[in-house]
Amino acid sequence: MWIKIAQLFLSLTILVSIHEFGHFFFAKLFRCRVEKFYLFFDFLFPFANVANFSLWKKKKGETEYGIGWFPLGGYVQIAGMVDEQMDKSIIHRAPEPWELRSKPAWQRLLVMIGGILMNLLLGFFLFWMLLWFNGKEVLPVHKLPHGLMFDSIGIQMGLRNGDYITALDGKPVTSIRRIPVEIIMNKVKTIEGIRSDGKKFSVEVSDEDRAIILRRLKKSSFAEPRFIPKVGMVDSTSYAYTARIQKDDRILAVNDVKVLFFDELKAELGRNRGQSVRLSIIRNSDTITTSCKVSEMGTIGFYPVPVDSFPVELKRYDLFGALAKGISDGWEMLVLQIKQIGVLFTVKDAHKQVGGFYTMVQQMSPVWDWEAFWAFTAFLSLALAFMNFLPIPMLDGGYILFILVELITGVKVPDKFIYYANQVGLIIVLALMIYANTDWLRD
Repeated sequence: MWIKIAQLFLSLTILVSIHEFGHFFFAKLFRCRVEKFYLFFDFLFPFANVANFSLWKKKKGETEYGIGWFPLGGYVQIAGMVDEQMDKSIIHRAPEPWELRSKPAWQRLLVMIGGILMNLLLGFFLFWMLLWFNGKEVLPVHKLPHGLMFDSIGIQMGLRNGDYITALDGKPVTSIRRIPVEIIMNKVKTIEGIRSDGKKFSVEVSDEDRAIILRRLKKSSFAEPRFIPKVGMVDSTSYAYTARIQKDDRILAVNDVKVLFFDELKAELGRNRGQSVRLSIIRNSDTITTSCKVSEMGTIGFYPVPVDSFPVELKRYDLFGALAKGISDGWEMLVLQIKQIGVLFTVKDAHKQVGGFYTMVQQMSPVWDWEAFWAFTAFLSLALAFMNFLPIPMLDGGYILFILVELITGVKVPDKFIYYANQVGLIIVLALMIYANTDWLRD
């Protein structure tokens, strides 16, 4: 868990620094006075005058650079800007030449877009570099040796373990992991595929199905490759360990019911929750029998791995091919972020899937994996760029909205209005943050 937390902390530190540098760069470019550049807050956010101290600070020129003690975010304090400091005196005095509010609208717009722009550039750059250095692993659906296995909602919809999903609303499936995402985000109505016996099938998707798939995304996989399992690792505190189950064992039967595939094993264990079962196991060339308790969750405490490896294909890209693909993947991710807003209002209980730091920690690798770290950072960078673009006062998007109104109408939005709008925006942002970070209670 601590490795996961450390990876998330480093990722957010990089992204906050890059974001604030974007504002800093354009502010300096247009000769605005930048009073502070801080990683983390040197006060108890959002209370600007509470617990004001820093872990480290150094003044260079007119700017104080520092590291705050409150490790959730960071900020650039630009003279003449109503920001996290909530300095009310700004609305009662005339703007000075070095203040942001005295600059032309187009310059103020670039200062406010700077953070979003840096997050966008970093996200696209990381996608580009990952593809260039590592390529992209692809698991072709049609090459799966045993088709797919589905969770309970998939079975209820009419899918069968062993099916091959080939298209969603007529669009060919290119990634197994994207199947539930496509169903939810693009409101797929029809799943098409081929049964294990070669017959074609078509399954309808209802709004209720879509809502259930969304609710279960964090806990189970809607569809994943079907496989013949063997024991990969045994939890030393589990029933499997007590029953002397060992690595590389293969479970052939549960209470004399044959189980070839993992979904069959899982189903039989689930039918015997809280009971002791008789397991037939093949170990090396010997067949043995052992008794094992099944937990109330329908598990015995081992990590399954496939007997046969999946036919994963590694697609390589040259420098410019990786750039084109990186931009394409990044743009697709941004589009999905936009569609998520629609999902919140159109899919039942979708708001319950909004996640905070707990959800992000769960998405990190349990071991320090730099490739996975940079992939997650790329995704998060684009997600933060999108969230900051939302037209909510106090976020960059709120400032951008006010400046766009000025550019269109020719009338500047009064500082007093921006000040009070930001107070409302702050309440909205804090409420959203609190709700998102109760995800551990909703999980």
